[in-house]
Amino acid sequence: MGSASETPQPKRQRIVMLILLAILLMSFSLFFSSQKETETILITFPSGRQLEGEVANTPEKLLFGLAFRETLPPNGAMLYIFESSGRHTLWTKAFRFPVDIIWLDESRHVVHLAADVPPCNQDPCPRYGPPPSDARYVLQTKAGFVREEGVTVGTDLKFTLVM
Repeated sequence: MGSASETPQPKRQRIVMLILLAILLMSFSLFFSSQKETETILITFPSGRQLEGEVANTPEKLLFGLAFRETLPPNGAMLYIFESSGRHTLWTKAFRFPVDIIWLDESRHVVHLAADVPPCNQDPCPRYGPPPSDARYVLQTKAGFVREEGVTVGTDLKFTLVM
């Protein structure tokens, strides 16, 4: 009879643990489902050519960017939006393809370029930049885009938020 009185205690502990686990899983589910979907900004070049820029505006996206991706979609790009203008540097750690990097100031004028930047799988990786003047945005495109499009320092770009 002593064993019958011991059984409810472990059962209660299991039930409490399962309830806590369920609450924890629901909290994670709510947190991740309430996150905004990826924002896209349409970037227009003087020629009229447009790229769809995936916005990197969270700490995770600012840190990882295009790392671990196999490629950029056609007419795709990654647009880093920093909280403030500064002399931002980037690297290509764990990238799987080369990129062109374009730094832009608050007015969306090109202030610096790095073309055909190779992926980096070593440690430490080289950093690209900083630009000679403050930049608020950094755009990464497929390698060769800067040359194809004739982008130079001083080129003005236009941003349009895609809803």
